[in-house]
Amino acid sequence: MSGAWVTLPDLASRRAGGAVVWANDETFAERENLITPAAPGFRPATFGHKGQVYDGWETRRRREPGDDHAIVRLGMPGVLRGVVVDTAFFTGNYPPACTVSACAVTGYPDVDELLAADWTVLVDRGPLDGDTRNEFDVDSPRRFTHVRLTIHPDGGVARLRAHGDPVADPARLDPDALDLAALEHGGRITACSNMFYSTPSNLIAPGPAAVMGEGWETARRRDDGNDWVVVRLAAAGVIRFAELDTTHFKGNAPGWATLSGSADGESWFTLLDRTRLQPDTRHRFALHDVPETTHARLDIFPDGGMARLRLHGALTADGRAELQRVYAESDGS
Repeated sequence: MSGAWVTLPDLASRRAGGAVVWANDETFAERENLITPAAPGFRPATFGHKGQVYDGWETRRRREPGDDHAIVRLGMPGVLRGVVVDTAFFTGNYPPACTVSACAVTGYPDVDELLAADWTVLVDRGPLDGDTRNEFDVDSPRRFTHVRLTIHPDGGVARLRAHGDPVADPARLDPDALDLAALEHGGRITACSNMFYSTPSNLIAPGPAAVMGEGWETARRRDDGNDWVVVRLAAAGVIRFAELDTTHFKGNAPGWATLSGSADGESWFTLLDRTRLQPDTRHRFALHDVPETTHARLDIFPDGGMARLRLHGALTADGRAELQRVYAESDGS
């Protein structure tokens, strides 16, 4: 049974800015496939100049002692809650065990600096099954920037997922001008009415949505209600601009939306009155005289899909202190 952490963001995903910065071997299949956002696929009897084409990372057959390794830079540094080592479609060529380690480094290290870093073992020689999503809980309060997958001794892995909670470095943020809802800054989805087609966490993910599937879309309603989502902001702040983005949603964009705010997640005040939305459009609204806000609620009428929700503003003094506290508690230095 999957742990609750599988619903958390994949901090390693290419979609979040992750990168496979090094692997000691990739003879049969490229290391970059490890963090492809899409599920792995397979086409039987599809051969390239290296043999059967696999949608994953595959190393040569070892004829000497040792193991194979790949290092992934997390797109969103944070606290890991669990990892998935997915061996989909690797049957006679998967590794029997793996070790997953992580480290926290500042700046932009090169490969030699990463290899010399202080690595913490999160999964110690975990057993792997072939053609399986192998899930491992992680129990560490530390914030990490990189993960290292070691396979014992060789073979193929389709995907590496590193699920957890992003933790922003306050030194890299402008407290007077930032997206208070952004996932990479510490924003979280705490509740939503429906996530039939896709997760609402997509709303606050980094970057623009490339396709409809990278947004949040609900089922078609057949009643008199409406759909909604609640975001806990990265920290307390004052919202100045709201961006409601329906890019890629054409015949399924909401007709209208409202935006509400709260200082405690329970009592709500109006940020944006019921406003008509256009399909496939980035809507930007200036907000005025907004009090300190810790949570925001987006209501869409009656249903449909949104690509992104951005809430630009400034941290309050309490918000700055909270962001510093969260970072300090996860900093292992």
